[in-house]
Parts: sequence; structure tokens; C-alpha cells
Amino acid sequence: MNRFYQLLGLILTVLTAASCVSNKRIIYLQNLEGNEPIQEDVMVTYELPEYKLQYNDIIDVDVKTAEDMIQSGFNAKFQDGANRMVGQIAQTGGDIYYMTGYSVDKKGNIRLPIIGELNVMNKTLEETREVIEEKLREYVTTELYVRVKLGGIRFSTLGEFRRPGKHVVLQDRMTIFEAIAQAGDLTPVAKRDEVLIIRQYPEGSKLHRVNLNDRQLIQSPFYFIQPNDQIYAEPLKIREIGAGENAAQSIALIISSVTAIALVLNLVTR
Repeated sequence: MNRFYQLLGLILTVLTAASCVSNKRIIYLQNLEGNEPIQEDVMVTYELPEYKLQYNDIIDVDVKTAEDMIQSGFNAKFQDGANRMVGQIAQTGGDIYYMTGYSVDKKGNIRLPIIGELNVMNKTLEETREVIEEKLREYVTTELYVRVKLGGIRFSTLGEFRRPGKHVVLQDRMTIFEAIAQAGDLTPVAKRDEVLIIRQYPEGSKLHRVNLNDRQLIQSPFYFIQPNDQIYAEPLKIREIGAGENAAQSIALIISSVTAIALVLNLVTR
């Protein structure tokens, strides 16, 4: 029986070591071996490409004349009821301009009052604004103000996130770490070195792998996410054996299993 318990102790030690996730696989933005290190006080520059409109995007177009701005003020847009509706739509992961905005169809067109169909495919928001303003000049001779906006950044998180789902954040740009924070961070058993980004392009979609452990990520084109990105975090192999998220949970699971086996053996040997 002593040899049995010695064997159980050895198994317990091996399983505990195998079921723990090391800090090296969890810590973000490390200076990994083989890469040129990025020191913490070094300024990192990057180019943030302007987002170009694609099929299924929804944009808000706000047009005001000088008289409109004088009467309603610069910032007047929504009434209280509409503001509440916008907040509810954003919380459920929908585009806040779905009910009031203009959708880009498969041909890359939007249909606007007075102007009619206008192709905006692969145009930036600023380029779209300029085209709309130019078209409206044919009908309006007074001072004109045109604003074009997306309904924030819409993205999805799947897999080993604490709060996976669809998200909408009302800002113009967002890093991948801000997106992860919006989804409650990754679980300890998420594969951080091979996170998959499914990114939409005018021609279709591409799959990209990013390493969140690598500090070089902040210099890559995937440090900032884009509207309609889908972020998928795969589980580590440890998930297959049903181990806990940390050493304490793993030990508790193993001890429970060993105790159950010992009780069964004790009953059998009586």
C-alpha cells in the first residue's frame, strides 16, 4: 500500500506540473528572444491607415446649412428619445446608425436624398464627405456643413474570452488590447501567441495570426483593429484534459480524483 501511495504522489506531481500554464505564455508584450528588444522608454512610431468603406458598412451623413446651425446649434443631432435608442443599440453590439444611416450595397453605392446613388466603395470617410459636399453644391448655394461618420468600431470576439460576443465602441480607433479589454480579457488557457484576426477587405476576407506575447506587435499593422474585425482565441492543449485555470484549481481537481480512487481501492481491498 505504501508503494501505491508513493506512485500516486509521483502521478500527482507530474500532473500538477503538466497542468499549469506558465507566466511566459500569459504575459503580454514581452521582448521575445531573437527579436530586437523594444525598451519601455522608446518612442514607437506607426502609420495608421485610414479606414476605407466596404460592403455592408453603415454610415451617418449629417448635412447642415448656416441657418440650421444658427437655429439648432453646432452639436444638436438627436433628441433625448433618440439618444436612448442609440445607447441601447450600441450595448447590444449593433451599428448605432442602422435605423437612420445609409448602407453600402454590394456595388459600393449608398442612396441619398436629392443626390441619389453615390459610389463610396473603397473611399475614406473624408473622401466620402468631399464627394457628398460637391454633389450638394449643385443644389445649395449657402454655406454648407457635411459630416460623415461610422457608428463607432464594431468587432466580434470568439473563443477563450471572458465575455465573447459582438461589441461596438464609440471611438475612431482602437488597439487590439483595448478590444481584448472590452471583452473582459482572455482566459488563462487562451493561446495568446496565435490569436486569429479575420479582417474584411473590399475584395473579401483574410485570416491573420498575431502574437500577443510579442512586443513587436505594436509595430505591426494589426496593433489597431478595424471595423468588422473578428478576433478568435484558441484554447491551449491543457484545456483538453480539463485542468483548472491555475495551479490551485489543478491541484484541487487532482486531489479530488486521487481521493476518489483511494476510496474505491480501500473499499475493494477490505
